[in-house]
Amino acid sequence: MKCNFCNQKATVFLTQLADGQMKKVCLCENCAKEKGVTDPTGFSLADMLISGVSTSALVPSTTYSPGRSGGKKCPNCGFSLDDLNRIRRFGCSECFQAFQSEVELILRGMHQGGNHVGKVPRGFEEIHARDQKMEELRGLLDEAITTENYEEAASLRDQIRQLELSIPAPTVP
Repeated sequence: MKCNFCNQKATVFLTQLADGQMKKVCLCENCAKEKGVTDPTGFSLADMLISGVSTSALVPSTTYSPGRSGGKKCPNCGFSLDDLNRIRRFGCSECFQAFQSEVELILRGMHQGGNHVGKVPRGFEEIHARDQKMEELRGLLDEAITTENYEEAASLRDQIRQLELSIPAPTVP
């Protein structure tokens, strides 16, 4: 593959999800160094390649403008909003709370929503399905007892016991 900037052989390949679409960029060694790809404190793929838009554009100007952050700083480490925008890393563990509203705006631009919906730890899908089935069976059991259908109630009770024994409870390390 060739570099997107100078058509030399690309050795650095970057991928970013922007506006729900995957954008790929190929760079040669020289362009990667020139664009700051090898400098973790100064590199932003969005700044450099995709749209020419600075990272500050991810946060609406009504909320934040570089150099005009109103002196907002983390009370613990003194890290400023300008530092966060430039470096894209926090100064300490309390920075997230200090810059929560700005970070939420940035994350909304990067992800589809504010809640994680993704993979479930191994074993938990089966447990969740079992729990739902048990809840359904318990409802049917209550209904069978209310209607005095004791044969059905006994069958449902046995099914519930079988489910309770089928999947071991999750262990949290």
